[in-house]
Amino acid sequence: MTIRPATPADCPALEAIWAPMIRDTLVTFNSVPRSVADLEAMIAEKAAAGHGFFVAETAPGRVAGFATYGQFRGGIGYAHTMEHTIILAPEAHGRGLGRALMAAVEEHARAGGAHSMFAGVSSGNAAGVAFHAALGYAEVARLREVGRKFDRWLDLILMQKFL
Repeated sequence: MTIRPATPADCPALEAIWAPMIRDTLVTFNSVPRSVADLEAMIAEKAAAGHGFFVAETAPGRVAGFATYGQFRGGIGYAHTMEHTIILAPEAHGRGLGRALMAAVEEHARAGGAHSMFAGVSSGNAAGVAFHAALGYAEVARLREVGRKFDRWLDLILMQKFL
């Protein structure tokens, strides 16, 4: 396993991993998959902002997941509070890739002056809540029925870790 910064060449693999999560699961409230062009722009935007975007490879050229982060909310007052996104291919679960990606994101954010990191987890993603709790994230808020997908109202669980 290798954790490394994402490049535009990774975008077709990232799209292939993320699109089914958006389309078929409650992991995200979003229902519109990101295109390769969207992902290329996202990588460039994260780099320009000084935020990391990392991929996990199980073999050279075989991307199995990614993690990235950005400022939690806009404005200078939030400059030291970040929020991350992590997505793994289903076959990558339980292999330590998620933990390795989170370690890379957290270390990058810490080195850039971040004080805390948030995870916004769908209430339809019990595995995501358990994963973050195992990494030291604590539930600090539950926004009731703010997301809607597949004709269901879903809560957004905010989990925080101090870096």
